[in-house]
Amino acid sequence: MKNSEILELSTEELAARLGEEKSTLTKLKFAHAVSAIENPSRITKVRKDIARLTTELTKRKAAAASEQN
Repeated sequence: MKNSEILELSTEELAARLGEEKSTLTKLKFAHAVSAIENPSRITKVRKDIARLTTELTKRKAAAASEQN
């Protein structure tokens, strides 16, 4: 997921997508622990997507908090 795609999402969509990515990461980790998965670099990609989503959510929350003050 690219940053441009993340910026187009609403805050609610970001939170939903973050939950989906976290569950995907958990499933990938379990699958990799049981047997080798076909593409282990996908775990790294999902982790980076989670970081991007979390960063954007944090930015939006900080912006909303600064607008209230």
